[in-house]
Amino acid sequence: MSLKIIEITSQQTLSIRHQVMWPTKPLDYVKLPNDNEGLHYGLVLCNELISVISLFINDGEAQFRKFATLENCQGKGYGSLLLNEIMQIAANQSLTRIWCNARQNKTDFYTKFGMTITEKTYVKGGIDFVVMERVF
Repeated sequence: MSLKIIEITSQQTLSIRHQVMWPTKPLDYVKLPNDNEGLHYGLVLCNELISVISLFINDGEAQFRKFATLENCQGKGYGSLLLNEIMQIAANQSLTRIWCNARQNKTDFYTKFGMTITEKTYVKGGIDFVVMERVF
């Protein structure tokens, strides 16, 4: 099985973002205004992009956004491999904090990576979100 994590373009993230996160919305809904400022990574399995994540570094901390793994590949550890890579990048760059806007129903997944739930919550598109962080 051929498995690798590579840097990709924001354009390459869009199909998976759309399919996994907001399939009923238009494709533009998953584009970020600052996508051109981010670092985008993908996990490739047997030459197929199956998981994507975008990392935005500012002022000594990072936010990861639009983390998505194809539904038929979820629960197999692929997303964990990609998120571990992002955590390692943050640690290697001596960042003080990494954070994300997590869907409320995914918080257990993020706690496995040393992230904690903050008091900041919001609702978008009828979905509950909470800000989670890991301080280095």
